[in-house]
Amino acid sequence: MNDELLPILEVLKYFRAIHIMAMLLLGFGFLMVFVKKYGRSALTATFLLVSVSIPLYLLKDSYGILGSEASPMDSLILAEFAAASLLITTGAVLGRLKMWQYILLGLLFVPFYAFNEWLLLSGGLGLVTPGSFVDTGGSIVIHAFGALFGLAVAFSMTTKKEFSAPIEADAVSDRFSLLGSMVLWVFWPSFCAALVAVENIPMTVVNVILALSGSTIATYFVTVKLRGKISAADIANAALAGGVAIGSTCDRVPPAYAFVIGLLAGILSTVGFAAIQERLQKFIKKIDTCGVLNLHGLPGLFGGLVALFAVNGISRSNQIKGILITVVFSIISGLLTGKIISFTGRRKVPYIDSEEFLLD
Repeated sequence: MNDELLPILEVLKYFRAIHIMAMLLLGFGFLMVFVKKYGRSALTATFLLVSVSIPLYLLKDSYGILGSEASPMDSLILAEFAAASLLITTGAVLGRLKMWQYILLGLLFVPFYAFNEWLLLSGGLGLVTPGSFVDTGGSIVIHAFGALFGLAVAFSMTTKKEFSAPIEADAVSDRFSLLGSMVLWVFWPSFCAALVAVENIPMTVVNVILALSGSTIATYFVTVKLRGKISAADIANAALAGGVAIGSTCDRVPPAYAFVIGLLAGILSTVGFAAIQERLQKFIKKIDTCGVLNLHGLPGLFGGLVALFAVNGISRSNQIKGILITVVFSIISGLLTGKIISFTGRRKVPYIDSEEFLLD
C-alpha cells in the first residue's frame, strides 16, 4: 500500500471510531433507559463502563499483552469492540448492581474478553489456526461472548428478591429506548466495516443495512403475530438482530444473503423476546434484564454458524471450534465474575435511581 495513503486511511478509521463511540454512549445508553425508574443509573453506568474498558484495553495493547501489534487507531477500535461486548454483558444484570460494581464488572470482564479474542483471532495457544475463524463484525467474539458472559454473571448473583421485583417501563422510557435503537441502527455499518479492507467497505455497509432492514421487517410481523399488537420492546431490540447476525459474514456474502440472514435473525430474536424469555426465566429463576440472550446471544451464534454454509473455502472445523471455545469460556469466566461481584454486597432495591442518586 502506498505510504502516502496511510494518513488518509487512518483519518477514515477515525470517523468510523467516532461512529462506534456514538453507538456505545448514545445507542447502548438510551437503549437501556427502558427501565423507567433507572434511567439516570443506566446512562451513568454506560459512561463509566466505556470509560473503564477502553483505557484498560488500550493499556493491554500498549504493553503488547496477548500479542497485540495493532496501530493506535486499530487499537482504539478494538477497545471500542471490547466496550460494546461489556455493555452487552451489563444488559443482563442491569439494575441489580451498585454503581461502583459496574466498574468492577468492567475491570474483570476486559481481560477475559481480550483472552478469548486472542484465542480466536490471533491463534492463541494454537487452538484455532490464525485467520481461519470467520467473524469480521464480531457475531461471536463480541456479541455472543458478551451475552453469554452476562447471563453467567446473572446466574451467579440473581437473588429471590431481584427475581420477584418487577421491571417497569412506560411511554417515555420506551421512546428513549427506541431512540437508542435507532442510533445503533444508523451507525451499525461503521461498526462492522471499522477494520475491513478498504475495497470491501462498500459491500459491508450495504450488507449490514440490508440485514438490519430484514430484521426490522421480520420483527414487526412476528411481534404482531405473537402478541396481537406491536411491542415497543421487540421493535427496539429485535430490529437490531440482523446487525448482530450479519457480523460474521458482513464482508463475504452477497446482498441477497445478507437480507435473508437479517430476516431469520429478526424472527429468531422476536420469538425469543415474545415467546421464550418469560418461560425461560421462570424455569431457571434468573433474570436477563435487557434480554441479551435474544438480541445478542442467539443471533450472534446464528451468525457464526451461518458462515459454515454461506462462505466458500471456510475451515468448518476451526469455525465450530471457535464458537465452542467462546461458549465454554464465556460461561465459565462469567460465572466466576458473578461470584466475585456477589461477595461485594447487594443493592437494597433493584431497578431504581433513588438508592444512589440525588433526585429532585
